[in-house]
Amino acid sequence: MKDYTLICPCHFGLEAPLKREIYDLGYDITKVEDGRVSFTGDAEAIVRANIHLRCAERVLVEVGRFTATTWDELFENIKRLPWEEYIPVNGKFWVTKATSVKSKLFSLTDIQSIAKKAMVDRMKKYYDIQWFEESGASYPVRIFILKDEVVVTLDSTGTPLHKRGYRTYTSKAPLSETMAAALIELTPWHPDRILVDPFCGSGTFLIEAAMMAANMAPGLNREFISMDWKNLIEPATWKECIAEAAEEVDTSVKVDLQGYDIDPDAIKIARLNAKQAGVEHMIHFQVRDVADLKHPKKYGFIITNPPYGQRLEDKKDLPALYGKLSDAYMALDSWSMFVITSWEDTPKYMAKKVDKNRKIYNGMLKTYFYQFLGPKPPKKNN
Repeated sequence: MKDYTLICPCHFGLEAPLKREIYDLGYDITKVEDGRVSFTGDAEAIVRANIHLRCAERVLVEVGRFTATTWDELFENIKRLPWEEYIPVNGKFWVTKATSVKSKLFSLTDIQSIAKKAMVDRMKKYYDIQWFEESGASYPVRIFILKDEVVVTLDSTGTPLHKRGYRTYTSKAPLSETMAAALIELTPWHPDRILVDPFCGSGTFLIEAAMMAANMAPGLNREFISMDWKNLIEPATWKECIAEAAEEVDTSVKVDLQGYDIDPDAIKIARLNAKQAGVEHMIHFQVRDVADLKHPKKYGFIITNPPYGQRLEDKKDLPALYGKLSDAYMALDSWSMFVITSWEDTPKYMAKKVDKNRKIYNGMLKTYFYQFLGPKPPKKNN
């Protein structure tokens, strides 16, 4: 079976948890770049990566990599790539996205049109036809150019991986599913530890945590564009991998996951989303102010995305809000807290010093993952 170089984009700053996930699936990492992790795998790897990866945005199949500083070089190099090995005669193909950073070729529309022409030229000669019907499966192409190095890929995912399918409804400023999962993986939280989100919004942190605890693959209940790539992936491979993932799910696992929000509509949305995900019985949602956050047990976790005042007039309320979060946290015995926010003044209003701070880009927005580490619980005697 043929091996491919597979590239998984992710949020900048979250490469480490994605790398660990890929290792856990049994594949070897070949390259780690800002916002991208590459590994080697066969057709089954394409399937398993799409079904199982929680932190990646897509699974891309690398078709070729070269240097180009002129439009002629771009055209000729793309024409040299073995497109016939990937796209059948009736395949629908187009350059769905191009990006260019610090490169001589920077017109994205020109990159897209020239790449398409080069692909057509190559395939005309191979298939000995002048016109492509493009009535079959879809093969979207994504091209990345960084400092004149061109990476040409096929997108095996289609709708991005953060679209798990459970979040039909959203509250304001929702965190993406992939980012929420990656942030949880950056903490020491484990399903046998308490987890509370006092600003739960649409419930994403808690739903992702419940899915992790239940060993529920994030892509189990959705479709992928490469399900139609019968020339590259046997339909039986999809069936086997989906069946294998379904067998591993255990929603009877005992967990203590709690979500609070002052907005009753947000709690309704969170409950609906949890139901869609099949984990509503694993999470307790409640309308509650952050000031009322209490828990009798020790060694719990707060993982949360509080409001951060995108508009200038909203920022005046943040000191009081973050102060309430700090007071509630300090009253909890031996807990840890992890806060994702773009508000740079957060540490000023926390009674405890930040132990770790990680910069993470949520799209173009720079955010900070502030980490307040409590003590580890004592080891249980066997």
